[in-house]
Amino acid sequence: MSVTIRDIEVINTAPEGINLTVVKVLTSEDGLYGLGDATFAYRWKAVSNYVTEYLKPLLVGRDTDSIQELWQLMHQNAYWRDGGIENIAISGVDMALWDIKGKRAGMPVYSLLGGAVRGGVPVYRHVDGATVDEIASQIAYYREKGLRHLRVQCGGYGGGLSMQAPASAPEGAHPGIYLDSRDYIRKTVALFEKLREKIGFDIELVHDVHERIAPSEAVELARLLEPCRLFFLEDPLPLNQLESFERLRQATVTPLAEGELFNHQADAKYLISHRLIDFIRVHVPQLGGITPCRKLATFAEEFGVRTAWHGPGDLSPVGHAANIHLDMSSVNFGVQEWSGIEPPNFVIQKLRTQKGALLEVFKGMPEFRDGYVYPNDKPGLGIEIDMKEAAKYPCTDEITTWTQTRGRDGALVLP
Repeated sequence: MSVTIRDIEVINTAPEGINLTVVKVLTSEDGLYGLGDATFAYRWKAVSNYVTEYLKPLLVGRDTDSIQELWQLMHQNAYWRDGGIENIAISGVDMALWDIKGKRAGMPVYSLLGGAVRGGVPVYRHVDGATVDEIASQIAYYREKGLRHLRVQCGGYGGGLSMQAPASAPEGAHPGIYLDSRDYIRKTVALFEKLREKIGFDIELVHDVHERIAPSEAVELARLLEPCRLFFLEDPLPLNQLESFERLRQATVTPLAEGELFNHQADAKYLISHRLIDFIRVHVPQLGGITPCRKLATFAEEFGVRTAWHGPGDLSPVGHAANIHLDMSSVNFGVQEWSGIEPPNFVIQKLRTQKGALLEVFKGMPEFRDGYVYPNDKPGLGIEIDMKEAAKYPCTDEITTWTQTRGRDGALVLP
């Protein structure tokens, strides 16, 4: 007997001051439902409306087992496709359908994807600070917690934090996070050189450029960082300059990762098939959930490219769990970015408005132990949500500031 979709609900909550969106798919079988991540922190109302006004009428009454069919239906039904809002809305439903299928089978989702190929998932956390000593202190802390991979930044992406226009900006310059790419390159290279002298090479280091420099500057940075032996250099080029990866690949041996802003599997096709990157780093909800990302992982495996899914703070525990289930079942897994509860991040912990509130809202978080994250092995994705607790933390409508980035002359640049 088939199980059909009876209703679709959207849950918006911000237990740590970050807007999170979870889709709940209810079924014709009493008590059976699935949860999926549809977080777009800066456009949460648009995603919520898309799910309730467009996907719900399309899907109610359809078979929950037909995940591939339903994903394709959601993808093509609006005709214009591959936008961030649409894909993230689809992701919420897609993950929920996988959650339901796992619950019906009595298996964790990674078992449905072919089974575990590793015992636990090695993860990396974020380190940021104003000085080498401050960063080294954080690295020492994480090393004690068993972390073997860490992402290192100094003053955020591109080294800019203040929203005030600097004195060097032209008259009438708007406020924003001002970036100086030349200064950023000099300081970043000096930082990693001093860090390696201080901590050695037994910790794998990652650095995120966040697409904020020109292609020629990316070549310069990657080459200068070669003696520091990064695990990978993340997003060195913007989406509109991907052709420059051929030049970058030829110029450096620094491992390269790309893909955080990709909207479709095809965005990564050329980079992967020509072996121009070492790690594919897409945001799983941005591609539309588990269904397209398991295909992308399999495709990348054929070309020796490893996965390193995006795992930021603006991803719900349901989304983090989906990452972990993909990691557990992917042969070509590399490392997982982790913004879970343990161990606390030095920078993020200071920003948390409700410490521990996330654990009150979401139950069954994958657990961090000695450098690895483990799923809880409950059927499906293993996450539950307390609706009463979630309601205590409403989402906010503040204007996003960190994406208002500018060059030295005050002109907007891509964040």
